[in-house]
Amino acid sequence: MTEQFIKNEQLNFIKKQIDFIKDNINKNVPQNVLTATIELANAKILDLFPGATLEQQEMLKISKLKNDKEYDPYIQNLMNYLLPFPKITEQQLRKMFPKQKKLKLPDLSNMNQNQLTYLSWNDLRSNKKFIVYDLEGKMVGIECEFTPTSKKNFCSFCHSFSEVAYVSTVTKTKKLKNPDYYRSIANLICADSSECNKKISDVDYLTTFLKDSLGV
Repeated sequence: MTEQFIKNEQLNFIKKQIDFIKDNINKNVPQNVLTATIELANAKILDLFPGATLEQQEMLKISKLKNDKEYDPYIQNLMNYLLPFPKITEQQLRKMFPKQKKLKLPDLSNMNQNQLTYLSWNDLRSNKKFIVYDLEGKMVGIECEFTPTSKKNFCSFCHSFSEVAYVSTVTKTKKLKNPDYYRSIANLICADSSECNKKISDVDYLTTFLKDSLGV
């Protein structure tokens, strides 16, 4: 049995490809168009795993599936190979946010580690949102101002249309000629991070946002 090798956002990407294929099937597109769609989706999925073994490549292939009834079992099988979110303790979280003496922490015991790309929680008392992520092998965290909007818009992280909140943070990057310089970075992201984690299919913007915020 192969080891766990699939990240949450990668599985979400695969699900989106399957949804697109199913949509084409429901529209009764010509067989040659459907075949091309499946082959393209298959190539995109394999491109996500450049270091995959032959066994893993075979497991990931959707072009081998004979009909749409096989897609759900295919996803269920892949879920067995999900990489869990790195283990983190309350003590580690407190060290990430030393200025927050009364830091409200999430319930780590009830956290579904297999459906997390990033860990985030809201503290409505202080209007703060905290985001924790494994950035290039190091667990990092940022503190953001959090303002609910009660409106739907596109989330900067998962790119889906959902209820969003206005989130802003101040970059730690300094300018040599102006040590007092600071810049606020703002985004609209899903108010409910658990829903965002179910939809996020790439981490390009998330990592850019974190790097800008941390000044790295």
